[in-house]
Amino acid sequence: MTTEQAAQITGLLRSGRMINIGGRPVSVPPALAQSTTHDRTYAIKLALAFVAIYVIWGSTYLAIRYAVETIPPLVTAAVRHSIAGTIMFGWAWMRGLRPTRQHWISGFLVGGLFFLVGHGTLHWAEQYVSSGLAALLIATEPMFIVALAWMMGRQKITFFSMLGLIVGVGGVAILTGTEVTKGSSLLGLLAVLLGSFSWAAGVVISPKVKLPSDALGRTALPTLCGAAMLLIAAGLTGEFQATHWASISLRSLLGLAYLITFGSLVAFTSYTWLLQQCPPALVATHTYANPVVAVLLGWLLASEPLTLRLVLASVAILGAIVLIQRGERTAAAPVCAGD
Repeated sequence: MTTEQAAQITGLLRSGRMINIGGRPVSVPPALAQSTTHDRTYAIKLALAFVAIYVIWGSTYLAIRYAVETIPPLVTAAVRHSIAGTIMFGWAWMRGLRPTRQHWISGFLVGGLFFLVGHGTLHWAEQYVSSGLAALLIATEPMFIVALAWMMGRQKITFFSMLGLIVGVGGVAILTGTEVTKGSSLLGLLAVLLGSFSWAAGVVISPKVKLPSDALGRTALPTLCGAAMLLIAAGLTGEFQATHWASISLRSLLGLAYLITFGSLVAFTSYTWLLQQCPPALVATHTYANPVVAVLLGWLLASEPLTLRLVLASVAILGAIVLIQRGERTAAAPVCAGD
């Protein structure tokens, strides 16, 4: 080895970083070191995003219940998404977002499915359906997604995916006994299911329509468009005139503030980003975790009993998430794409 070759090798070693493999120090080239750091950062982002849609969205059902106690449901949804959408859109605008005409059209389409129908029906239904039961009914979303995507030729239903859906629905069924549904309005139950179907349709079409490529822009535009439609709906139904602003309780205000900050700004931004990274059916597994969170919060905050039914359902629901993840890994597409 010549002196020049030795110097080149030494330079390469110095330009990398040292890691310990099998008890020995090994130099990792800069490209590999950067790749390792990138992979770790991406994995952390994925984990935090899934925590947001699993845990935070699970808690929003109780927050909606509190908010609609003294604020009309469409007004609650309209104010929630108007404030959150304005904040996100303003932030995206400062970062250079300039929506095109096609962006606005897509925003109104997706916003109508997600917020006008999806959230509008949910907020309305929680006047007549308990927050835990509403969360359980929303767990039908992955079934709608798989069916719609399969009909569009965009979803391959694997054995494990189907088994996971069946187990998940079984877990939901365990929680929905006759005593849980007693006193619930049939119209309210159907409204929640309609909202679940509408949200699933939004999930399936959102990757195909022309929305801004930036995750914040993709979140802000549909939220703002959905808020505008909710404001119109609240006005047309007379909810603004029927609102007794002086009688709004502190609990309703806190519930609304929680929905704006965590339910919309944090969780929905995470959700939109995940839809760009992972298969829709995998992202939709949050609907299996959300009922567990919702029922546990009911136990902790509303003194609802923690029964054997809850434990069995939780095991089934978490098992469904694992099965669906396995099913997505065996499909042709990767589980989650890189940045």
